[in-house]
Amino acid sequence: MKVLIVLTSHDELGNTGLKTGFWLEELAAPYYRFREAGAQIVLASPKGGQPPLDPKSNEPDFQTDDTRRFEADPEATEALANTVRLDSVSAGDFDAVFYPGGHGPLWDLAEDTVSVRLIESTLRSGKPVALVCHAPGVLRHTVNEDGTPLVSGKKVTGFANSEEEAVQLTDVVPFLVEDELTKLGGVYSQTGDWQPYVLQDGLLITGQNPASSAPAADALIELLNN
Repeated sequence: MKVLIVLTSHDELGNTGLKTGFWLEELAAPYYRFREAGAQIVLASPKGGQPPLDPKSNEPDFQTDDTRRFEADPEATEALANTVRLDSVSAGDFDAVFYPGGHGPLWDLAEDTVSVRLIESTLRSGKPVALVCHAPGVLRHTVNEDGTPLVSGKKVTGFANSEEEAVQLTDVVPFLVEDELTKLGGVYSQTGDWQPYVLQDGLLITGQNPASSAPAADALIELLNN
C-alpha cells in the first residue's frame, strides 16, 4: 500500500501579517494510521522541501499524542523536511492520496493545476482520495470527465462556516469551504463544531475538521483493504 500525502506550501494568512500552513494533527494522526496499516508514505507539497506548519496547530491546546509522537520521530520529521515537489509525482505510483488541511491549502492547493490533475486522475483510475478540514476546498476546480464539478451530487463535508466564524477568519480566507462545496452542487452536511465527522461517497472521502483526520484515514485504509 502506497499513500501520497499532499501538504500546502503557503504560509501567509491573507493580509493579517500572521502565519499559516498545514495543521499538525491532520498530518500526524493519519501518518501513524497509515504506518500502522503497513503503508509506504510519501509526503509532497507544491514547492517541495519543508512545508510551513500553522504555528497555532502546535500550541499546547492543540497538541495530541499523535502530534507529540510525530515531533519526536526522526523518520517523520526528516520526511516532512524533505517533501517531494508535487509536480514530480505520478498518480499511477500510488494507491491513495490524502490531503491534510490547515488554512494554507485554500490559497495554493485550491488553485494548483497539478493538484487538480492529481485528484482527477487518481479517482478516474479507481483509487481513493481523502481530504480533511480545509482541504476539501482543494476540490473547487476539479471536474468529472464530462466537465461537471467533481463534487456535484456527492455527499461531502469540510470545515463548517460556523467553525470558520469561531476562529474569526471568515473575512480573511479566500473562500469558505462549506459555501464553495455547496455552490458546486455538493450535498454538504456537518455535525457539531469540532466533532469528528467523515463522509464517504464512492472513492471520495471528506472529513469536517481536525478531529476528523484519524477517522478519515481509517476510512481510506478500509477502502484500500476492501
